[in-house]
Amino acid sequence: MTTSVEATARPAARETFASLNPATGEEIGRYPVDGPEEVAAAVARARTGAAWWAGLTPGERKRRLGAWAALIARERHELCALIHEENGKPKDDAFLELLLSLEHLKWAAAHAGRVLKRRRVASGLAMANQTATLEYRPLGVVGVVGPWNYPMFTPMGSIGYALAAGNAVVFKPSEFTPGVGVWLADAFARANPDATSGVFQVVTGLGVTGAALCTSGVDKLAFTGSARTGRKVMAACAETLTPVLMECGGKDALIVAEGADIKAAAEGALWGAMANAGQTCVGIERVYVVRGLESAFLDELKAGIAELKTGVDEPERSYGPMTMPAQVDVVRRHIEDAIAKGATAVIGGADAVREPFIAPVVLVDAPEDSAAVREETFGPTVTVRTVEDVDEAVKLANATGYGLAASVYAGPTRRGTEIARRLRTGMVSVNAVIAFAGIPSLPFGGVGESGFGRIHGEDGLREFARAQSVTHKRFATPMDPATFRRTAKTMGMLDRYVGLRFRK
Repeated sequence: MTTSVEATARPAARETFASLNPATGEEIGRYPVDGPEEVAAAVARARTGAAWWAGLTPGERKRRLGAWAALIARERHELCALIHEENGKPKDDAFLELLLSLEHLKWAAAHAGRVLKRRRVASGLAMANQTATLEYRPLGVVGVVGPWNYPMFTPMGSIGYALAAGNAVVFKPSEFTPGVGVWLADAFARANPDATSGVFQVVTGLGVTGAALCTSGVDKLAFTGSARTGRKVMAACAETLTPVLMECGGKDALIVAEGADIKAAAEGALWGAMANAGQTCVGIERVYVVRGLESAFLDELKAGIAELKTGVDEPERSYGPMTMPAQVDVVRRHIEDAIAKGATAVIGGADAVREPFIAPVVLVDAPEDSAAVREETFGPTVTVRTVEDVDEAVKLANATGYGLAASVYAGPTRRGTEIARRLRTGMVSVNAVIAFAGIPSLPFGGVGESGFGRIHGEDGLREFARAQSVTHKRFATPMDPATFRRTAKTMGMLDRYVGLRFRK
């Protein structure tokens, strides 16, 4: 059993909370509840760390982030065991999460210098006597509030890119997976013993800790969670005009169009809907199948589900328990509401909910106004609806306040890309599911209720930097209108310039 790292320097009377194994209820570790004072102290230390870290060259930061990645890789089995215990997912899935995290960390460290460096930009004809440069400078201290469903991969999309961009980070992991955050911060310190202690810190606790981080004066806050909580975070950050990056979930659709490989589409829907017990913001929750393909698709989906297993025994289960107990009630409500409104449960049903585990559930023809179609379910369920054509599929896929991601199966033609471009989402995978998340050079994020801002890729690096524009006057010009000594002749020349420059 993995235990927590408890700071002996903290007062013994401090309030603590337990991290529990969601499959067994066993206590894994105990962590302090950091309040406003502890959070403020962490941010103050981060100010010192940020000055030191930003003063390093991109190459020096790359070396230190590489040392961190190497240590994580060496101790990967220990970290995967901790992710498995705190989140409940199978160890193989924990390993995939670790692998993708390291790929992103390596990319961010390698490309930050190129993406953010100072570069010349065109001055334009009217300002030809000026040299113009653009550079992306570190923000300072970035606060990160992470989720419990992917306790390493998701927050590392902010942590790794913020560090690569030259910022210090204060990370508040979910109260359901605090040990993963503590482990990552400890690993960074061990990999970089010469680093100032404030570069990467973790504060642990419940809602009060996250609220304190929002109002602590960090230079930006990156949040992952529900849209409901996201609104509260934004309101708190507005008090100090703290900019925010919001990743607030989705209700992602998969479209099966003519020419699709039905077996591959069903396999993609199965993984997208059921992996990590459906607790994936970019997971598949809705499937729209063009008429004529629905029977074959459902047959393949049922065959795939028949091979899935849940339970406590690690070698036997395809996915784990619901990590957050309250989510069980949400999933149950969505299933019952859909069936009450006319949906058919071709796999599972309300009796599939045997907390903390939920067996796979497939709901056919759930009404579009049902909770299972309208709200984020975040469980191992999926709705399947037959549509007349791709136009109807696109219309229904877009008929949501969310706009995070989607998948399209349309065969080896350009048709899939054409359909993808019609979808109101931040990301789409064609003939695959969630592939975009594994490509470090692609930005990750959504629109609408799914939030705003981007992690990953060049956009993700710039998200944690401030653009600074600098001009340098190279020589004086005979006509300078930006002075009280300008003459009528100068304005006359400018008038003729405009007439010539912009005529058709």
